[in-house]
Amino acid sequence: MINHLTPETPEAIRATGLQVGYMKEVIVRDLHFQVHRGQSLALVGMNGSGKSTLLKTLVGLIPPLGGKLDILGAAPGRYPTRIAYLSQFHVSGFILPLRAIDVVRMGRFADHGLLGKMTRDDEAIIEDAMERMGVRQLADQPLRSLSGGQIQRVYIAQVLARKADLLILDEPTAGVDAGGREVYQTAIQDELNRGASVVVATHDIQEAIRCDQAMLLARKVIAIGRGQDIFTTEALLEAFGIVITINDSGQGIAVVEREHGHDIVS
Repeated sequence: MINHLTPETPEAIRATGLQVGYMKEVIVRDLHFQVHRGQSLALVGMNGSGKSTLLKTLVGLIPPLGGKLDILGAAPGRYPTRIAYLSQFHVSGFILPLRAIDVVRMGRFADHGLLGKMTRDDEAIIEDAMERMGVRQLADQPLRSLSGGQIQRVYIAQVLARKADLLILDEPTAGVDAGGREVYQTAIQDELNRGASVVVATHDIQEAIRCDQAMLLARKVIAIGRGQDIFTTEALLEAFGIVITINDSGQGIAVVEREHGHDIVS
């Protein structure tokens, strides 16, 4: 992904001494980071490491437990229409008898409300978002009839249709095949190119390396910086108990397990 960071670029996110968690339980403390306009940040860590908690705090779904957090120059939740959030769980599509296009159309509700009339421009944005995610042909299909990977693509298309300034994505490529991941990466790069900022929680080290910054979490910040710099053997062992590295040819993947202390090469 292209790094658009310049000294003059305004910040989409600024966290200083931030503490995140639920009720009075702090999950991750002492977070210091910035995300500038057109910049991407990947959160990497095991389940329970604090990734989703941090994302929900950025969106404004749960309050910070300490420190200072500015989102688009204001308190979290101040500008909900300028943020698109993709959670890990999608309830509405399985409670209501929705078609794929109905789900993507929800991405425009921020501008028009639930009962607002869509314009031709809105319909063009919706169609373009579905086209970009390769689900245009599924527009009239009931969401319940789609595969898990197709459903995930539909919800990513909903995020794209929002045309938001800040995209917050929680495991967006979970269950998505290789072709879908490539389509997703192209779409996210387009969002960055238009000036949007992206924060994504992922288990995919290669996706994280493509981002401008990465943060390695394990209920604390193990490292933050460029993925190429922070994904060291020691840091990954601390976060996962395993190490995943790419060899010089860029083809093989080596997994080092803490318990056994030997290499398995594929």
